[in-house]
Amino acid sequence: MVTDEIQKVTVLEEEVKKQKETAAAQNKQRVAQAQRAARLAVEQSRQKAEAEAGAMMAQAEAQAQAWTQDVLKQAQQECETRKAQMRSRLDEAAVFLMEKVVS
Repeated sequence: MVTDEIQKVTVLEEEVKKQKETAAAQNKQRVAQAQRAARLAVEQSRQKAEAEAGAMMAQAEAQAQAWTQDVLKQAQQECETRKAQMRSRLDEAAVFLMEKVVS
């Protein structure tokens, strides 16, 4: 009778030990899966961020190029306007100089 009880306890201890080992193995697998999922999520986030950054850089470069073209066009127009103004005064300057030389 006592031996039966001891044997039952021993069997129960073995079952508990196996359950613990199984639970530990399952927990290790869950941790490994969670780590893989986390690494995958981080990599996907990194790739998405790189793609977004690339798109933002391309947009910024396009905007900068458009702005540069606008500034250059405006500067060219101002230059042409000033040239026209100076050419219109060229005759006045020539007359002025001739008056100074003659007098």
